[in-house]
This record gives sequence, C-alpha cells and structure tokens, in this order.
Amino acid sequence: MSGLALVGHQFRFDQKAFWRNPASVGFTVFFPVLLLVIFGTIFGSDNVEVRGGHIDTDTYYVPAIITMAIISSTMQTLAMSLVIAREDGRLKRGRGTPMPAWVFIAGRVGNSIVTALIMLVLLALIGGLAYGVHFPWDRIPAILLVLAVGAAAFSCLGIALTAAIPTQDAAAPIVNFLLLPLYFLSGVFIPDDQLPSGIIHFADVFPIRHFFLAFFDAYVPGGAHTVAWGHLLIVAIWGLGGLLLAIRFFRWTPRSG
Repeated sequence: MSGLALVGHQFRFDQKAFWRNPASVGFTVFFPVLLLVIFGTIFGSDNVEVRGGHIDTDTYYVPAIITMAIISSTMQTLAMSLVIAREDGRLKRGRGTPMPAWVFIAGRVGNSIVTALIMLVLLALIGGLAYGVHFPWDRIPAILLVLAVGAAAFSCLGIALTAAIPTQDAAAPIVNFLLLPLYFLSGVFIPDDQLPSGIIHFADVFPIRHFFLAFFDAYVPGGAHTVAWGHLLIVAIWGLGGLLLAIRFFRWTPRSG
C-alpha cells in the first residue's frame, strides 16, 4: 500500500475516533458555538472600534471565535490526544508496526485541519443565520490561505507541546493554561479598544494574536488588504519553530517507560 493510501486510511480512522468521542466533539465543536452565542447575546447591540472605524460586535466575534475554534481543533486537540495516546502506549505500539511514523502524524494533522474547516463552515453559517454576519464569498481564497497556514502552524506547535506535558492528567490543564489567557490578551475575547496597549504589545510576541489579525483581515471587508502577509509570516515562523522542536523532542514512548 502506498504512503498516500496509508495516510488516507489513518485519516479515516482518526475521523471516526474523533466523532465517536463525546468529550472531544463537545469541547472542539460545541464550546466555540456556545461562546459565539454567549458573546452575541450579551454584546450583540454594542460597537467596537476597528481600523479607525466602528463595527458591531457580532461582526467582530464571528471571525474571533472561528480563530479560537481553528486553534482548538489543531494545537489543543493534537497536544491532548497525542499525550493520551503516548501515555496509553498506543504511540509505542504504532511505532512497532510497519506503518511509517509520519503516516500516523499526517493522519492526526489531517483530521485536525478538516475539523478546523468544519468549524469555519459551522460558525460562519451560525453567524450568518443568527446574527446577520454575511460570509465574504469574494474573500474565500484569502480565508482558506490564512486557515491553511494557521492550521498547519498550530498543528506543529501542538505536536511540539507534547514534549512538555508529562502525563495524561496534566495535558488539559497545561494546554488551557497556555491558550486561554492568550485568547483574552490577543483580542479574541476582548476587543483591542478595551485592552491596554501594554497587554497588546505583550500579545504581539505570540502567534495567536497574529493569526487572529490575519484571519480578521481576510474575513471582514474594509481593510486595506485581504491577506495580512506580515501577520501570516509570523504565524508561519512560529509553525516552523514548532516543527523543528517536534522533530527534535517528540517521543513515542510513555514518560514512565
């Protein structure tokens, strides 16, 4: 069987395993939807300052929550699921089979990227039907480009992060400890006009803010460009760093042996 066929087989297996896990589906799919409903209900009548003008909060929070959902589908899901598989011994057993190691990783990454794409469609549909935030059909190439770069970069970061997570029980706390504060500081949950400049400068160090700004520019008409190449480049650099760390430090055997 060719490598491509093996990747397809592994991808189908990972998709089935994901959708049959209520906890994974609940957090990855329904949690972003719940957040969009909460923010839309509470702040739907407000305006936020963006690009020197004002837009309604629904238009702001649809791409913001999509950003969070893409990161959750890739970095968060991969980091947690790979640590659990490693500590259960499944990675070690898989390493001992004729299947190449890269096929296993490619299947997991492919599953995460497809889930991110599903979340884009789902949240965009809810945003259009429930909150009147029209999907920018003329910007589809830019949106897909930003999604592809971001999903690949955060997948690499998620794989790299597994090296710093010692046990299954520590996976969720460590991942959430890293991501949740950055969602607030990066403008995903709290608009820029309500954040101190010092916090924004701090968030500029990390890829979440740059991915959010790149996705926002691609999704919301009115910017000077559809692709924020500078922000996208920073996300790609972080992804490359994550890839190099993953190659160096990713382990297939449990920490206990």
